[in-house]
Amino acid sequence: MIYITAIHLSGGTKHEHIESVRWEDPSTNKTGESTKQVIVRWLEENKENEARVRSGASYVRVGVVKASPPYIRTYANGIWTDNLLALPRY
Repeated sequence: MIYITAIHLSGGTKHEHIESVRWEDPSTNKTGESTKQVIVRWLEENKENEARVRSGASYVRVGVVKASPPYIRTYANGIWTDNLLALPRY
């Protein structure tokens, strides 16, 4: 599992404009930066791959929105949410 810690937007301010993300893997203490396409592919290639975003005291799962092209967005309690857009920008 990775935690997304920051986002980079390009060409707008909505989820579709997230170009890349910074992340950390607490199991390995590794940090990195990946494009949206890499994260989408990683999430879709294995159902055990999981990304989350901290929201207060809890964590919200990141899902793939099936659009053209696909993009990432948080999903909580059966509803698409805006937690990614609340993250710091770089």
